[in-house]
Amino acid sequence: MDETGITDAERGGHVGFAEDEAKAEQRVRAVGTAETIVSERYPDALFAIAAGSILRGEGTPSSDIDLVVLHESLSNAWRESFAAGGFPVEAFVHDFETLNWFVDQDIASGYPVLLDMVAGGTVVGRDVDRGVALQVEAKAMLTRGPGDLGAGRRDVLRYQITDLLDDLRDVRPNAEMRAIAAALHQPLCDLALLGRGHWSGKGKWLPRLLQRIDPALAQRFDDAFRLAGEGQPDALVALARGELERQGGPLFDGDRRDAPQAARRQGGLSG
Repeated sequence: MDETGITDAERGGHVGFAEDEAKAEQRVRAVGTAETIVSERYPDALFAIAAGSILRGEGTPSSDIDLVVLHESLSNAWRESFAAGGFPVEAFVHDFETLNWFVDQDIASGYPVLLDMVAGGTVVGRDVDRGVALQVEAKAMLTRGPGDLGAGRRDVLRYQITDLLDDLRDVRPNAEMRAIAAALHQPLCDLALLGRGHWSGKGKWLPRLLQRIDPALAQRFDDAFRLAGEGQPDALVALARGELERQGGPLFDGDRRDAPQAARRQGGLSG
């Protein structure tokens, strides 16, 4: 308590309330901006879905609006970035057929980026009911998960991780150790998440996804990569070995991947 008579706990509560109010206000502004964008920039659109951290109430001052815009029919899909209403905006403009094609690519990769936007955003525009129906379908697809990790994808990840582990075990300058650990983060997270039947992601989403499925595992990842960045790779080596063992062990000897027959051209390097 200070001279104002306010305790530290009360002060913390007031700060938290103010932050919540600010995020709620940011969300309201983002939805209003999305509505304006649709009416002015995409007047022929059926609806759009505004998504991202702001819409989840988790926005920061640098957060953008992800906007999935749906038309009845387009010659092709496109993505564009612009500023509106004080927000950076990334728009993904589709009709239903192009949306399905890109969602299929996301599902095959194990990174359901577009599907997550559709499922978790706020519908704006002139046909809200159709947008909400699309969200129901997207949520059902997300709930089903990525399915089993196929042998081909699993072996690619095993090979990548094995190769990087060999580099990580050698004595190296810390700068090289950090570079190897950075390269290892994506495939190791993919193996851990997809290998357990959960969706994977990219960048900042990986710690969040690990935390969601297993907080203890997420902490192990965080600790291991932090220590590796400080030149202490043992915990990361142990973590990677453990994840490899869950999926058949390291893979190097006997690995083979054939290039497509069309992977050739005349000219250039010809000897």
